[in-house]
Amino acid sequence: MSAQLIGTLITGCRFEWKSAAITSLSISILMRAVAPWMWFAAGLIGIGLKFAVRYRGKHIFNPACIGIVAMLLILGRDVWVSPGQWGQAPLFAAYAIGLAALVLSSVKRLDIALSFLGTFAAIMIGRALWLGDPMTIPMHQLSSGTLLVFTFFMITDPRSTPNSRAGRILFAMSVAALAAWFIIGPNQRAAPLVALAALSITTPILDRLLPAGRFSWGSTRLSKEGRTHETETPLGGRSPQPRLARS
Repeated sequence: MSAQLIGTLITGCRFEWKSAAITSLSISILMRAVAPWMWFAAGLIGIGLKFAVRYRGKHIFNPACIGIVAMLLILGRDVWVSPGQWGQAPLFAAYAIGLAALVLSSVKRLDIALSFLGTFAAIMIGRALWLGDPMTIPMHQLSSGTLLVFTFFMITDPRSTPNSRAGRILFAMSVAALAAWFIIGPNQRAAPLVALAALSITTPILDRLLPAGRFSWGSTRLSKEGRTHETETPLGGRSPQPRLARS
């Protein structure tokens, strides 16, 4: 919240506490650390980069993801993401997927979640079949709470992913492939998050190659400063830049 307030004061835009709250929840759920200040630092980095690194009014990095990855790279073993968070209970996974699917379908981001999960599962299961490994290995990798949270609530962020459906599918498949390689090859910690952070830079490229209207959280509204805040158009329409106009 502090980072969000500082960013809005510097840029002069509207204070959106929901963005900071979502980032805080994601960092709190996924990241583990040895000292409380590390969570604060992750939030500061994530929200700070949201304001600092933008392209045509749209931030490139998912704030929670880039905050966690930055702390992993800076602090090493003092920060980590639990790979088997909450266990591998199949019933919990089924309920989580069902609930997430209902939520995401209302904001038209179910395509990116299913593309990521389907590609990642295909690679993990295909590798197990190729090597003759038991299916319990890929099933274990696919049933962690951390992977579910990443799939349905992080990579699906509408403000840091491609606008078009084709772009989102390509982006999700690329993230899944890189995450699988991180696991199979260098055994990278928090592989999906690192893959998402690394490939986020491709979002502006996909938006340019496959243009589409931007996602909008709401409609036109009047701010406390007496200025009309015109939000972006919904999916499928044109994508004018948001602007502040004197009322």
